[in-house]
Amino acid sequence: MKTLIKWSIEDYHRMIEAGIFNQRRVELREGEIIEVSPESPIHYMLGNRGSKYLEGLLHGLAYVRHGGPITLDRTERSPDIAIVKLPEAQYYQRHPYPEDIYWLIEIANSTLARDLNEKKDIYAEAGIQEYWVINVTKKQLRVFRSPQGNNYLIEQDYTQGYLSSLAFPDLNISVNKLLMVKI
Repeated sequence: MKTLIKWSIEDYHRMIEAGIFNQRRVELREGEIIEVSPESPIHYMLGNRGSKYLEGLLHGLAYVRHGGPITLDRTERSPDIAIVKLPEAQYYQRHPYPEDIYWLIEIANSTLARDLNEKKDIYAEAGIQEYWVINVTKKQLRVFRSPQGNNYLIEQDYTQGYLSSLAFPDLNISVNKLLMVKI
């Protein structure tokens, strides 16, 4: 009988500090260290431009992280964009925890099924209040809200217009700018 060793967040951080994963893109998922696929050019550009756009809108209200890790229970993932609480300095010694996160954004090109299922379930179970998925192929933004268990009660699709986050209801966020669609 084989026994799989599950790694803790602390073990994972010690391995990173020791340089074990240099030159490799990895994440800790439910105690397992998984190598993640490289980003395509459009995936990177959507994440980069989306995070810059949100940084401008949220200046002084939130910290926008592009591709930085977040720490969940037994999991450390790197969503494409994480909008988290200020002050930024609190993340010098640790990555954001669920209670620090306003919402997460994933950009789905080749990973759509995983983003709409596995990641959605994990983020809902962690209590992330909002989770947005940009579907590159359909040029569509899917917004999940109100987590309950490992699912979200509200799911909405956008292809244009404006929306607001739960955390900042007075802020109008352009769907076209997030999708890099010409206005």
